[in-house]
Amino acid sequence: MIEAEIFNHDLTLQFGLLSGKCKDEDNFIKKSLELIEEMKKHNEIDLDDMFFGNPPEMKDFHIALNRIIENIRQVKKISPEKKEYFYG
Repeated sequence: MIEAEIFNHDLTLQFGLLSGKCKDEDNFIKKSLELIEEMKKHNEIDLDDMFFGNPPEMKDFHIALNRIIENIRQVKKISPEKKEYFYG
């Protein structure tokens, strides 16, 4: 979610909404990857809607999505007992 926020708060909102529908971290990761695959199919109109009339460049959007995927891969490598959770 940090990478999404770095890119654009409106992208973070998409993952925040998704998190409320997930039962645990594994489910959130799975659904996040599914959401990203859907987002990769978005056209300019979809981006305009998602970003409330202020869409980013499509190329930049895809770069951000790929960074999020890479971050998810790194998180999946961390054993559960070594993960730290922050609530705030």
